[in-house]
Amino acid sequence: MPVDAHAGPGIRRLLLLGFILISAGNIMAADEKLELVDTVDLERYQGRWFEIARLPNRFQNSCDGNVSADYRLKQDGRIEVVNRCRSEHGGFNEVIGEARRPSPEDPARLEVRFAPRWLSWLPLVWGDYQIMALSDDYQWAMVGAPSRKYLWILARRPSLPETRIEALLAEAERQGFDTDELIRTPQAVE
Repeated sequence: MPVDAHAGPGIRRLLLLGFILISAGNIMAADEKLELVDTVDLERYQGRWFEIARLPNRFQNSCDGNVSADYRLKQDGRIEVVNRCRSEHGGFNEVIGEARRPSPEDPARLEVRFAPRWLSWLPLVWGDYQIMALSDDYQWAMVGAPSRKYLWILARRPSLPETRIEALLAEAERQGFDTDELIRTPQAVE
């Protein structure tokens, strides 16, 4: 997810290659569709979300805690995405990307890219971001990918009641996710 904004070109290339491979895996796999929420108001969805838990993934390996994502709706209907985390070395990593809604008929299905804009024409740089659960007041959400390799539980505050987390995990398991490897994200006050 996050990468140091001042990271060298080697790290950026590695991140780009990782996203391309992840996206290619998502496209090539015969994934079953996820059950998504019926509607998502992007105006209400924008703002800061704290990561409560996630399935492990390569692009967040260096994240040690304080993981957040800021979404800002742009004039063209796309969303600016700023992912941030505290690294295992104590500093903060940040990466800026973009999300888009590929089809108005699927309001809970987004695609996200962190690759450079000039590569946005390649389908492989866009990763699945599908909203499986969302509270009526937009205070918590669960996002996954049809590959079942990626899953995030997000909230507007740094924590969620354990009963809510357990209910979301039960829904994720019902939809075929293996939640045994789930990582709970430490959210310390900065």
